[in-house]
Amino acid sequence: MTILDVLLGRKRVRVRDNERAVALHKGEVLGIYGAGDHWLPNDGGSLEVERHDLANYTFASPYERALFAKKPEAVAKYLSVFRTGPTEVAIVERDGFITWVLGPDKRLVVWSEAGPWTATSMDVASTLEVEPGLLRRLVRVKATELVSVHSVIEGQAGLLFVDGVYMATLKPGTHGFWAVGRTIQVRTVETRRQVVDITGQELLTKDRVTIRVNLSADYVVTDPLLAVTAVANYAAALYRALQFAFRRTLGALTLDQILEKKVTVDAEAAAEVRSAMAAIGVEVSDIALKDVILPGEMREILNQVVAAEKQAEANIIRRREETNATRSLLNTAKVMAENPVMLRLKELEALEAIAGKVERLTVHNGTGGLLNDLVKLRES
Repeated sequence: MTILDVLLGRKRVRVRDNERAVALHKGEVLGIYGAGDHWLPNDGGSLEVERHDLANYTFASPYERALFAKKPEAVAKYLSVFRTGPTEVAIVERDGFITWVLGPDKRLVVWSEAGPWTATSMDVASTLEVEPGLLRRLVRVKATELVSVHSVIEGQAGLLFVDGVYMATLKPGTHGFWAVGRTIQVRTVETRRQVVDITGQELLTKDRVTIRVNLSADYVVTDPLLAVTAVANYAAALYRALQFAFRRTLGALTLDQILEKKVTVDAEAAAEVRSAMAAIGVEVSDIALKDVILPGEMREILNQVVAAEKQAEANIIRRREETNATRSLLNTAKVMAENPVMLRLKELEALEAIAGKVERLTVHNGTGGLLNDLVKLRES
């Protein structure tokens, strides 16, 4: 610091490479100063210096308006300004990396030397969907505040609604839309075959027996848009239609008829269900009665009936076998009566069976005749 500087009331201000300074003299803006030594007026200690670290990219100062009004050359040298219109969005990048996404009617002032900076603006009033490459970049840096991101998987249809109005059906994949001044909604609908089960449904048969049944039906949504706009809930609509159809079908049958025929919903009721669901974009294929659950006392009665029926069948089979055995004995007796030799052979067989079980066999009144007959058989 020289004597002249002292006499003139100047002060040296040193600015580092990572800094920029805004100086004021007697409350008036002098300008923006870069790295180096600067001799600035300070008579009466009236110099004020506001230092800014370039690590903070944005420029924020209470003297911003004064600088833009009185020092446009310094502003042009050190600052970059980005603006968006009422329907615009700007992607601001630093050295090729997304740093900010500006919504409509926004203004951003950054230090130019903290860059390099680039900005890409787009009119979201005419552009709804975010370009896929840009969407991936925004998702990667978690800068999706202005974007509505939705995923549609294989086997689904995505219905896009903007402000409650249907716009398009989305294919499988990830989709992004500018949610600026509008409400974005995507409803996903399964287009694969599905099954609806109705369990524990109670109903009264024709003979006034209360039973519980489990029902099921296969269906597929063929018109996703119609399915979500025609009714509030197409699955609930199918559920109710099946309930009514089975109540009407099974309520007209007795318990024996239900158990004997393993009945399902009749053709007329099934046709009504299919027709009603086709009107809301749902195709129903198989409709089946899976289980019939009886009350405890009714199960005991049926078990007794089944046991009695099986016992009766067993008795019939037993009598049939006894009759066959008796008929066979009668035929054998007739053969023996007509052929004495056959009778003697039977006697020998009986004698052999008995002799094999005892040590000694005594025959009274017939041994001689039996032996004579044996000798005759051998001689002949």
